Amino acid sequence: MYHITALGELLIDFTESGVSKAGMKLFEQNPGGAVANVLAAAARLGEQTAFIGEVGNDMHGAFLKETLENAGIDTKGLVMSDEFFTTLAFVALSASGERTFSFARKPGADTQLTAEEVDESILQSTEILHVGSLSLTDEPARSATHHAVKLAKKHGAAISYDPNYRASLWPDVETAKTRMRELLPYMDVMKLSDEETALLTDMESPAEAAKRLNSMGISCVAVTLGKQGALVSVDGNSKIVPGYPLPAIDTTGAGDAFWGGFLHRMLSLKKRLDELTLDEAADCAAWGNAVATCCVQKRGAIPAMPWLSEVLELMREYGRYTT
Repeated sequence: MYHITALGELLIDFTESGVSKAGMKLFEQNPGGAVANVLAAAARLGEQTAFIGEVGNDMHGAFLKETLENAGIDTKGLVMSDEFFTTLAFVALSASGERTFSFARKPGADTQLTAEEVDESILQSTEILHVGSLSLTDEPARSATHHAVKLAKKHGAAISYDPNYRASLWPDVETAKTRMRELLPYMDVMKLSDEETALLTDMESPAEAAKRLNSMGISCVAVTLGKQGALVSVDGNSKIVPGYPLPAIDTTGAGDAFWGGFLHRMLSLKKRLDELTLDEAADCAAWGNAVATCCVQKRGAIPAMPWLSEVLELMREYGRYTT
């Protein structure tokens, strides 16, 4: 039985890493992809996880497969394509650790997963299926995502969603809004950033956006607020859960780390999502904030995901650990 399965992008983040002796920028090869990052965070915390997606049968794809396996993530749902190259993302960092992206994805292997390649046996035996919106930008991955969500729902899994908007991967904002919103009727739990609220609901306010998503049948919604922490909303009622006052070295994967920690704590409660209380959702967000804080103290995404012992140490240091 898998606790969390994720479907979507698995790629290389070439992250800015200083300059050469000649003064040229250096980029470090890091495994990434938002949904894969969530799995890595959850796996580090002890969850049984599986990945469904596609990479190229090339040096980068082999590295990514090995990385997932080393992280304890089941890769039987990973397709190695002989036709398409592994997707690459080049990540520039500002002095504060904030990122800008440039993608080599025309097309990248992650967009080429077909519905027929989705392993139904994995979806039959998972508690949560997590998806993002990067698999919705292009066919056939868009149809494969919808197919997987419907299959997982049929088999009793809860569906988790993080839009993870990347403007450069969409033809225009209206297309992004339409496609990202198409999945909302299937969702049970959802995470979005404060920069994505209007894209998903036409409302800028995190509390109002979360309330709107609750009214659409999404039991629990979390909105990440950067250094301020996160807002959680259940039944239209919301609460802000503070973050940790530590500087970031690299924010790559922070939101994914948050969501991996959130889902880990949520699973430990062993409750139906529609029975989750606001206080319990806030507790999940407190775990998410701690995992994200640990993550941003290191470079990269998957390699930076913390172990359970690191998370507990941070929470205890700030008096935020609950059994």
